[in-house]
Amino acid sequence: MSKRLWIKQPLACFDGTQQIETNGLVIENGKIVELLAVGQQPSHPCETIFDARQHVILPGLINTHHHFYQTLTRAWGPVINQPLFPWLKTLYPVWAKLTPQALRLGSEVALAELLLSGCTTTSDHHYLFPVGMEEAIDIQVAAVNHLGMRATLSRGSMSLGEKSGGLPPEHTVQAAEIILEDSQRLIERYHDTRDGAMINIALAPCSPFSVTPDIMKQSAKLAEEKNVRLHTHLAETLDEEAFCLKLFGLRTVDYLDSVGWLSSRTWLAHGIHFNDEEIYRLGKEGVAISHCPVSNMRLASGICRTQELLQAGATISLGVDGSASNDASNMMYEARQALYLQRLRYGTQTITPELVLGWATRGGAKTLGRDDIGEINVGKQADLALFTLEDIRFSGSHDPLAALLLCGAERADRVMVAGNWRVIDGEIVDVDLPRLLNHHRKAAKHLIDL
Repeated sequence: MSKRLWIKQPLACFDGTQQIETNGLVIENGKIVELLAVGQQPSHPCETIFDARQHVILPGLINTHHHFYQTLTRAWGPVINQPLFPWLKTLYPVWAKLTPQALRLGSEVALAELLLSGCTTTSDHHYLFPVGMEEAIDIQVAAVNHLGMRATLSRGSMSLGEKSGGLPPEHTVQAAEIILEDSQRLIERYHDTRDGAMINIALAPCSPFSVTPDIMKQSAKLAEEKNVRLHTHLAETLDEEAFCLKLFGLRTVDYLDSVGWLSSRTWLAHGIHFNDEEIYRLGKEGVAISHCPVSNMRLASGICRTQELLQAGATISLGVDGSASNDASNMMYEARQALYLQRLRYGTQTITPELVLGWATRGGAKTLGRDDIGEINVGKQADLALFTLEDIRFSGSHDPLAALLLCGAERADRVMVAGNWRVIDGEIVDVDLPRLLNHHRKAAKHLIDL
């Protein structure tokens, strides 16, 4: 019988929807088994008690779009002032030199940064498989397991090279049969459908300008057959819209529909440039959007129309995007920027801290097709992020929950995944972070110098 833990009398608690008054929660067998009312005691004795009177408790944050390997090309001079298409074309040749060792280091650094920010579940969209990188997703699985986190790892792909009118160089694309064979292998080996799963697999052809319609159709067919989710970039920039019109004769949502992707199985990164009719169609079909505010501002791509999408029935979540367009992997930083960017469009009373934290928790869980995480409630997985307000930036703050975003919380004091403490006193358990960063910096320099 596992030990019961009482996380007692938190300073504040957000359940995924709203701030709640509680005397704490009881954890057993990796799940929340009791959510106590004010003054209520646990129903049975608890072997361990954690005094949370100085802590604000959130459900573990959920990141729904990332490219782990891009931590190796942060703040690289030639792309600092470029928009998306030139940015990609400049970086593709650098990324094509990726090695298994560099990917492992890049993934572990991305995961560590996410975990320290209170993120317990992440997705990643890996679409680079140059020669020697055939087991890229296997490397990521090992990195996720090493950090003790949950992840939906997307088997990305690029099949439309420059010779066929696409954006990627030819040596970065793969044949359709190779993509589909590896996709099936990864699903059968790693995809876990059980409650509390640590690893899920999704299929993720990269974007309209880097894959063929055929691989989109075949991926949708395989995803339905294997009951996994679909992910891609869509409507990120006006350049992408123009590309779709020129090559396919279709706007982005029409293209999505033409390849069988307009369904509740799909989640889209960015989703900025939709018209009203397209928003209606996306919402009607239950498509989810990963809002990536920092990347969208960094590349001057635009502002996602979150409120119209929500009203239409779409789901909104948050993604830090690749660390070469952010250039960070910090979910609290992302949530703060989402709050402020969305207020520019919709105002202060509509875009509240609770709404945005909901995107980062419950919205993320729904986006990834999960109902066992993203909330603090009985029966949910014990994935938690605990923050203190001891830093100078919080001095003089009055609303503990709002202070996390308004005062700029960036690092959790404690993080729990599946009932296990993975961060204690702001440090990751069982990870030599200085050593990891030393190797990562050397790999980043080597990649650029090649």
